[in-house]
Amino acid sequence: MLKKLLLLLLLVTVLSCKNNDESAVKTTWISGQIINPTLDYIIFSQGNHILDTVKLDSNNFFLYKTQKIKAGLYNFKHNETQVFFIEPGDSLLLHLNTLDFDESLAYSGRGGEQNNLLMYLYLTNENENLNLQNWYGLSSKEFTQKIDSLKKLKLKEYKDFLSKHTVADGFKQAVMANIKYDYFIKKERYAAANRNRIADFDKNFFDYRNEIDFELENLKFYYPYYRFMNRYFENLVFSEYQGNTPVDRNSYKFNSKRIKLIDSLVTSDSLRNSLLRSNAMFYFLNAKNAEEEQRFFEEFSNMNTDPQHVAEVEKMYNITEKLNPGNIVPNVALVNTDNTLKDLHSIIKAPTVIYFWSGISTSNYKNIHNRAAELKSKYPEYDFLGINTDTHFKKWRQTIRRNNYNPLYEFQIENLNEAEKKLLLKYMNSALILDKDGKILEGKINLFNTNFEQLLLGFLNR
Repeated sequence: MLKKLLLLLLLVTVLSCKNNDESAVKTTWISGQIINPTLDYIIFSQGNHILDTVKLDSNNFFLYKTQKIKAGLYNFKHNETQVFFIEPGDSLLLHLNTLDFDESLAYSGRGGEQNNLLMYLYLTNENENLNLQNWYGLSSKEFTQKIDSLKKLKLKEYKDFLSKHTVADGFKQAVMANIKYDYFIKKERYAAANRNRIADFDKNFFDYRNEIDFELENLKFYYPYYRFMNRYFENLVFSEYQGNTPVDRNSYKFNSKRIKLIDSLVTSDSLRNSLLRSNAMFYFLNAKNAEEEQRFFEEFSNMNTDPQHVAEVEKMYNITEKLNPGNIVPNVALVNTDNTLKDLHSIIKAPTVIYFWSGISTSNYKNIHNRAAELKSKYPEYDFLGINTDTHFKKWRQTIRRNNYNPLYEFQIENLNEAEKKLLLKYMNSALILDKDGKILEGKINLFNTNFEQLLLGFLNR
């Protein structure tokens, strides 16, 4: 394995030297090693557009080359996702351990230094945001002074970097967007935490909103920019309500206002469409009224000019509409651990919680099963059915046996393509609550929702 890593490093060095020749073909190389892989491949993409799926070899190395890449921000996904910047002719080598995905990620080779800077900014922002709420009790002026000092440290780090490295304008734009919009979102989070006393804010607190650029199309999938946009529009909707008015951010009224604001303010077509899509998906994951869902979809489809987005959201709408309370849960084909075909309706004998899981992430499926076991111990009146969404039967059965999960309450989807048209299978910690006849009591809920136990108890006491 060490020899292979040395060969990769040698390859990176040779290619870096070759690419210094202006006449060289601009072949771009991305290679590296994944420690403790959870999958046998990596996905490279730009936003939602998948470029390629690259297999890991027997030593968990990968090698990807292309002559079609343009300078910009891209994503790689191996269960978790991270962003990197690359230019034609780069030869980027990455190394990560999935047990500590972001913290372990390191780059070398041509393009390595600038991506290590992006990771430094990412980790710094995440650490700052974990502790940000400790400052929400400060006055708006004191809070601004605190985050101003954090911003200055990052700008100094960036200035020092530029004194030692020559980088592309696109990279400079990405770094400045990272620093700038992370600063902006900190202010938006403070405003959200202090909605009841916005009238007391320093008069210049929101001046940064005059600097928002609604046309950064090439950054439309970059997390600091995109996160900020979503928080900003949410805060704008809240500002339309009176201070003491109860606000349901999952309601049709709230989400309709939000997409109308996005449609009116965002001038980049692709950015506007992307924001409309993500907010529509959020709404349908939480909506509970069929008439309002239909009205919302009509509004959305009149605003979004991307046919692929409209088709994707329509698919979501058609699924979630059937999962509203009062409907009978859609029937899907399942297999048990004996590889016997069952159907969902036939195995519902009592009030039931259905939860979905995948073997891709060990920690995730163990957390889900632990949560289900905890709830079962408190609410024995319910059956808890674990439905696996993977396609490898033997691996699934091995996981059941290895973890001593009760096979009477474990099933696997028989036809994934058909089931995906009826149920929300691949949304994190998705669950349903049914009565003994299979009627939906709660069809769109997270198993770890803080109100989950309250709902279970309430349905029992009806």
